[in-house]
Amino acid sequence: MPLTTIDNKAALIVIDLQKGVLTLPAAHPVDQVLARSAELARAFRSHKFPVVLVNVVGGAPGRTDAAHAARTSGQSRPTPPPQWADLADELDAQPDDHRITKKTWGAFHNTSLHEHLKELGVTQVFLTGVATSIGVESTARSAYEHDYHVVLVTDAMTDVDVQAHQHSVERIFPRLGETTTTEEIIAMLKEHA
Repeated sequence: MPLTTIDNKAALIVIDLQKGVLTLPAAHPVDQVLARSAELARAFRSHKFPVVLVNVVGGAPGRTDAAHAARTSGQSRPTPPPQWADLADELDAQPDDHRITKKTWGAFHNTSLHEHLKELGVTQVFLTGVATSIGVESTARSAYEHDYHVVLVTDAMTDVDVQAHQHSVERIFPRLGETTTTEEIIAMLKEHA
């Protein structure tokens, strides 16, 4: 479903656009994803809409097939470099931006995100970032379950796997909210003033 409107209480949530994550392989050019997310952050700030910048510093402790396969093959989880979790400079983080540091895929689980958005009266959230099928999708699912109008900016996100990205964009996101592009949002914001 394409974007129908921008609520008067909208917020942008940027998922995991941090220095370490941006060095990982991606299905789409991460510099373009980052540039579009930064453009949206500037536009939301200029319209006095909240911007939430999310980074990830760990993972859930549960057992997974992937973790088990890595352990049994003798691999261990490497220690990330010192600036791995730092937000990308291009996002130009501002003092009024709300920051969320998460240890799981989704930005709502065990964080203050929902309380912060509710305190501001936010009714609609726009999501960008990486990875489409992991952090973005998990956050979108939680946002939907928390009764937000969810908007997924599909040209401002990517995944390590093109098929995973496509599955989220084509099969999952239309069930969670509206899908759109950076250009469409910028145009609607100009009319929203």
